[in-house]
Amino acid sequence: MSDAGDFVDRTLQYEATWERAAEAQARFGNELEFYGASVGAVRGTIRDLARRHKNMSHDEVTALSSELWNVPVFERRLAAIVLLQSNVTRLDNTDLTRIEGFLRGAGLPELADPLTFTVVLPLMQALTGANRARADASLLRWSGDGDPWLRRAAHGVNAKIARA
Repeated sequence: MSDAGDFVDRTLQYEATWERAAEAQARFGNELEFYGASVGAVRGTIRDLARRHKNMSHDEVTALSSELWNVPVFERRLAAIVLLQSNVTRLDNTDLTRIEGFLRGAGLPELADPLTFTVVLPLMQALTGANRARADASLLRWSGDGDPWLRRAAHGVNAKIARA
């Protein structure tokens, strides 16, 4: 595990309570594990990470997001989303492949929706030219995919863009 990934994981576990973990497990089911850290703790952890690891590159941000996502723990996956939210201006259309994998594994609207509306949507809105055309093609493919989370994301993003 990277130093940054270890910091996030340790901090989230430190901020956790068993009561919150049990409540989340009862509410969301057994598809993921839950540390029991609050959303505020997740956001604060990523804010602290940014102070500790100033000026993370695009590759460092995306690698860390994958490292966090790869362990099926709700708070780690939420931290990956917050990390991407915080660095969305560094992302480009090629990152949609990674995000597609995250959406396929989201399993919960509490992960899929923030990934859709606070990462994919602003990313799409910032793209222009050939990069936007490639991203639009990805969303078109997602809208016809058999995965319900990808379809949900594509339809949600396209609806928000159409309204803008």
